[in-house]
Amino acid sequence: MKIIVKNKSELPIYEQIEQQMKAQILDGTAAENEQLPSIRQLARDLKISVITTTRVYNDLADEGFIISVAGKGYFVAPRNNELLRERMLFEMEDGLEKAVRSGRDAGMSDEEIVAALRKFMEE
Repeated sequence: MKIIVKNKSELPIYEQIEQQMKAQILDGTAAENEQLPSIRQLARDLKISVITTTRVYNDLADEGFIISVAGKGYFVAPRNNELLRERMLFEMEDGLEKAVRSGRDAGMSDEEIVAALRKFMEE
């Protein structure tokens, strides 16, 4: 699993890692049941704190992206398409809510916001 941490990013390191791991799980780069690096190994590889990698793995496990197998480590969870779809819909709705709020804060009408969304979808 390839992960790049940018120290100058506005996102906290744990969020950068989580987003990249989620993306690789969702796009199939990280296969179902694939074993992940241990918490300590990932911390060493990325030159970050074990506390940070522990948080990442706990968050991903709580969200159903990975599972912990006692004595064996962490693995990419089997795909639960309905759960993933629900989670992705939630993220999409959250993003749309932020976009609409930003558009309204910028003084755009609802029609202008919808037109901007349509234009974005065409790209």
